[in-house]
Amino acid sequence: MTKLTVREVQASDIPTLTQIYNHYIAETIITFDTQAFSYDDMAARIAEVQAQGYPFLVLQHQQEPVGYAYATRWKARHAYRFAVETTVYLAPEQTGQGLGRTLYTALFERLQPLKVHTILSCLTLPNPASVALHEALGMQQVAHFKEVGYKLGQWLDVGYWQIVLDNNPTAAPDSFF
Repeated sequence: MTKLTVREVQASDIPTLTQIYNHYIAETIITFDTQAFSYDDMAARIAEVQAQGYPFLVLQHQQEPVGYAYATRWKARHAYRFAVETTVYLAPEQTGQGLGRTLYTALFERLQPLKVHTILSCLTLPNPASVALHEALGMQQVAHFKEVGYKLGQWLDVGYWQIVLDNNPTAAPDSFF
């Protein structure tokens, strides 16, 4: 695949991103959402990410979005302010080509100057492709919760993967976030 661009999300991306996410809602165990997203739902998610000051990135191929990745605050309590949770989704026909790694690499780079210290990702298990992606980026499994979700007629496990970035947010002011 040629002519890839990673950029900030735009309002014009929302229909395509909604379509990508709705595939995972309807057809897979990857997300625990069970109701299709509307344009407004996706717009609200983007607005929430941006209001928190985090990037919401789109991978574009020849002017068309083919995936997205973003970070959100991991937990609301103040002491967690240096930890984020990341998410990545690709159009189903684009998986297995290293595009998730392209998106996550760009996302991790944009998180560095934001004084993010810890990146976490929650994965539905089993999911060998997502495990491989996260581990290729240096993330390690730090938790495994059994049968915490029920979707598509089955109980599902989730695991958390984590990486601690090589930066020191302790110099950040307490007013950060």
